Amino acid sequence: MKKFLLGTVALVALGATAPALAADLAARPYTKAPAYAAPIYNWTGFYIGGHVGGAFAGDNSFAGLANNGNDGRFLGGVQGGADYQFAPNWVLGVEGQYSWLANNNNNNAVAFTGAGAGFLYNNNQRAIGSATGRLGYTWGPGLLYVKGGYAWADTNDTLIFAGAPVAFTFDHSHRDGWTVGGGLEYMFAQNWSGKIEYQYYDFGNSRFATPAPLVAFGSFRNDEHTVKAGINYRFNFGGGPVVAKY
Repeated sequence: MKKFLLGTVALVALGATAPALAADLAARPYTKAPAYAAPIYNWTGFYIGGHVGGAFAGDNSFAGLANNGNDGRFLGGVQGGADYQFAPNWVLGVEGQYSWLANNNNNNAVAFTGAGAGFLYNNNQRAIGSATGRLGYTWGPGLLYVKGGYAWADTNDTLIFAGAPVAFTFDHSHRDGWTVGGGLEYMFAQNWSGKIEYQYYDFGNSRFATPAPLVAFGSFRNDEHTVKAGINYRFNFGGGPVVAKY
């Protein structure tokens, strides 16, 4: 009986001191959950790439005469440029582009009538290029942009009379002109982006200065409508998508 009473007293004493012992233990520190690191897409930097697409000549005939056809032609080429992102959703850049055109198979040939009977003119545009500025609006990986600037053409003009080539001159060179366009570019992987764009090239109006029988036929316009799909490799200052720091 004595041992039982002593054990009971010991248990009561231990129960009384347990809260005090627990109070002496250090409290578990609170750790804040890490903030979500949202990706930030950086468009600032240089890029190079390539493109394919189609070119469609405008209605560029001499007055009263029709071309053999305005069918589209395949094009392929290269581009390179630099962009700067600011403010923070705007992108300003410059770009150079060069596109080779498939053989047009006399697509722009014109057979003259009346006083010009016997003359056959062909405008074979082999390549087109441009040096443009561009301005875009970006939301993360997407970039919607417009562009415009200087354009030039690699053109081979021929004039045939009675089956033989003859000399001729124009009052205006249709190798230099201007261009405008726009498109959508998307950064789909680290340092890689794809784009689709429309670009219009206008190389002005030209008329024959010689031979004399063709002067009266007036002028023709040399222009191209193009649609392209391309891919760029970007040497970004800081990479493709990067992680925001908090």
